[in-house]
Amino acid sequence: MAGTTTLNAKNLEALGAERLAALLLEISTGNALAKRRLRMELAGAQSPAELGKEVRKRLAAIGRSRSFVDWQGVKSLAADLEAQRAAIVGSIAGDDPREALELLWRFMALASPVFARCDDSNGVISPIFHQACDDLGSVAVLAKAAPATLADWAFDALVANDYGQFDGLISALAKALGAEGLGRLKQLMIDLSNRKVEKPATKDRIKIGYGSAGPIYEDEIAESSRIGTVKLALQEIADAQGDVDAFIAQYEAETRKVPKIAAEIALRLLAAGRMDEAWVAVEAAVERKSRGWDWPDFDYEDARIEVLEALGRADDAQAVRWRCFERSLSVSHLRDYLKKLPDFEDVEAEEKALDYAKNSNNLIGALHFLVSWPELNRATALVMQRCKELDGDHYEILSPAADALAAKHPLAAILVLRAMIDFSLTKNRTSRYKHAARHLRDCESLAAAVVDFGTHEPHKTYVARLRLEHGRKSSFWGLLA
Repeated sequence: MAGTTTLNAKNLEALGAERLAALLLEISTGNALAKRRLRMELAGAQSPAELGKEVRKRLAAIGRSRSFVDWQGVKSLAADLEAQRAAIVGSIAGDDPREALELLWRFMALASPVFARCDDSNGVISPIFHQACDDLGSVAVLAKAAPATLADWAFDALVANDYGQFDGLISALAKALGAEGLGRLKQLMIDLSNRKVEKPATKDRIKIGYGSAGPIYEDEIAESSRIGTVKLALQEIADAQGDVDAFIAQYEAETRKVPKIAAEIALRLLAAGRMDEAWVAVEAAVERKSRGWDWPDFDYEDARIEVLEALGRADDAQAVRWRCFERSLSVSHLRDYLKKLPDFEDVEAEEKALDYAKNSNNLIGALHFLVSWPELNRATALVMQRCKELDGDHYEILSPAADALAAKHPLAAILVLRAMIDFSLTKNRTSRYKHAARHLRDCESLAAAVVDFGTHEPHKTYVARLRLEHGRKSSFWGLLA
């Protein structure tokens, strides 16, 4: 049973309305965000219409602001924007969808000025506008917006999509646009593509930067943006209309051979029941040359597998899965490969795959695979045999590997941690010193569980060597004091 001082709704209700009101006033003093939230709640208590007025006023105030918002203040701005969005799609949309739709467009109009004056390097603001863009679709349906008018609004938005805030707008609005709206929007985009663009005289061209090919001009960027906007919009419209051929038409013949594009085309043809054409699209692709192990995306290979399965070519699909595993030690493709095998054959195949991974030339890739599978015994053997080859720069793989090995294989975990420590100190990566210090403390803790270090340095010997080789790096040793 929770104590009376536990912060929960029931205990707070016991304080009574009068005391809670006094506390809220006290807490909101000097907190502009809290005050705005309280005013919104009071307006909403009167009526959704009053809440709409409050939101309208706040959106106007945000739009007028010109002060720069740094990374420290961006969370407060994000909370403010989210409160306005939630009010629009909640109470206001439930009472007056047309009012909510207009307010949502006003909200989205804030995106460019907001992004221009804030540091959103952590991606706090972007998701709010992307959600609001998605909300436009459901609210437009509730508002029964005129398709032609909605198409005009969408067109204006897409040609001013400076920060990608309207990405996915056509998909969001597809239901509300319907055949009429989608047709109008398509024509508007075609008209834009056919619009004659006059190139400025050389003396009037504005340089905005330099690239490998020389100066970059403002008019070139504007033209590239126009072409890209039309192409992406027509592709989305084609998808919304279920017109595969219109989607394909947006790509030149040579571009359709790019594996990622070929995959997109093939999957759409497959969804339309045009399996043979899907296979032609897949086969036309010029396959990528692997540059060694990395974090690959398997769009093309996965599309090829889907088409082969649809054509009843299960063995060929299996061959592709196995090649994906061999190429990049893909966990997902191996799992799918094993699932398709008859009983008992999967056990033998799994052993073969695990041995293949353990003997791979890609040490980091092999360690990542074996830990992810998980097959910690083989991962341990791999570390013990090749610890001197571990590249400590791959902390995104080595850190979770050390965590996974720590409980049952402490020496292997220590060797993985040492690889990261050595890299940080040898390469003078001062930004990683705090992590290296934490790793060294973890090594000390794990060392107590190691009975025999074998040919590897005991912990105290390792630390003594670090002090001998890196003793002058006081910023690191100070973290251990």
